[in-house]
Amino acid sequence: MAEATDDRLRLLIERVERLEEEKKGIADDIRDVYAESKAVGYDPKIMRQVVRLRKMKPDDRSEQETILETYKAALGMG
Repeated sequence: MAEATDDRLRLLIERVERLEEEKKGIADDIRDVYAESKAVGYDPKIMRQVVRLRKMKPDDRSEQETILETYKAALGMG
């Protein structure tokens, strides 16, 4: 029984390791895309913000934008 459990654990660990390696590869690819965007004149920092906003639900995004505008107005940032 212990051997089967050990094998199962090893397989699970190996899967996690493979997925971590894939995640690193994808992160490298994303970094390359941002570098390419910068090379052609886009601002990667702003692009990251847009990507983050596009992930949000429209209602959540609208609420966040409203709060941001309220804070900016309170600080005289118009």
